Amino acid sequence: MSATETSISLPAGLLPKDGRFGSGPSKVRQEAISALFELAPNYLGTSHRQKTVRDHVSRLRNGLSSLFQLPADWEVILGNGGTTLFWDAASFGLIESVSQHLAFGEFSSKFATVVQKAPHLGEPEIISSEPGTCPSAVSSNVDTYALTHNETSTGVMAPLGRPSNDGLVLVDATSAAGAISWDPNEVDCYYFAPQKALASDGGLWLAACSPAALERIERLSSADRWSPAGLDLGIALANSRQQQTYNTPSLATIFLAAETVEWINKSGGLPWAEQRCLQSSGIIYRWATDRSFAQPFVVDADQRSPVVCTVDFEGVDADTVSAVLRANGIIDTESYRKLGRNQLRLATFPSVDPEDVEALCACIDYIVDALD
Repeated sequence: MSATETSISLPAGLLPKDGRFGSGPSKVRQEAISALFELAPNYLGTSHRQKTVRDHVSRLRNGLSSLFQLPADWEVILGNGGTTLFWDAASFGLIESVSQHLAFGEFSSKFATVVQKAPHLGEPEIISSEPGTCPSAVSSNVDTYALTHNETSTGVMAPLGRPSNDGLVLVDATSAAGAISWDPNEVDCYYFAPQKALASDGGLWLAACSPAALERIERLSSADRWSPAGLDLGIALANSRQQQTYNTPSLATIFLAAETVEWINKSGGLPWAEQRCLQSSGIIYRWATDRSFAQPFVVDADQRSPVVCTVDFEGVDADTVSAVLRANGIIDTESYRKLGRNQLRLATFPSVDPEDVEALCACIDYIVDALD
């Protein structure tokens, strides 16, 4: 990038109030940070087995049950690590023998890779499609279906439906949970990390589990199959019922996630959050469609994510645009590193203000004009 390009200064009146548009880790609300700061002397540095912390674990679990409108016999469990560790744990504690996986991007493919390498499991069925599209699950002789609600690397949202009355349906919801509606009747385990739509930090996984999923966890955990204790979902379930994790978690992560869930619930719940994200993402998709140099990467409008917007550029270097934005305090707009496209990836999670999205689009226009 030339010195001229790096010197492009955006007018102060054009800038968003908050320039964080990362797809994960995502923008953390200042209100939540302030609340954590006030609580810190009586919270941070406390044993996670003490009531002070366990009350906030309970607050988070109960808040998620309310947010997702879970049936009374469902449970929210949690454990240390993120979604990657949950995939490992699921290979021990949720898949009995053979699973089917939909692979349509970097993250939806990773769980399938875990299962392929697991010596105690059969070869998984993998249904793939090109990045920017989404395949469909099919009824099969498997005991587990592994779906992804939102592919964070490509900006594709997938519909959730039970392929068969037999077999558990596991859904990776890391960038969808708290922003996109779903039906518990179509899912058995809806798992996610909180550093995206829940506007928290990393180091934790959470999973909303149906009675069928809970039964399988307890059965496999008590069977002869060996599992490392840190990946044992039976241990995670037992600790969750005591409002704690097996090992010391990030207390800040728990608190910030609980703050976001409470904020969403007080604002109108999941329908409110979903409409807010649709408003923000709609601004970006309309803007991209109306520009000669840009277009939405996901061709099928029904599959375009309301929380991760990917926009292809033509005749304009997207990396240069991202660099100028970053130099002006608007950060994390770069495309996903492994996708290798000339594009921007822009997060529109509930914590992102739609007015800031409008400002972001205006800033991109200004940069493109300056580069012309």
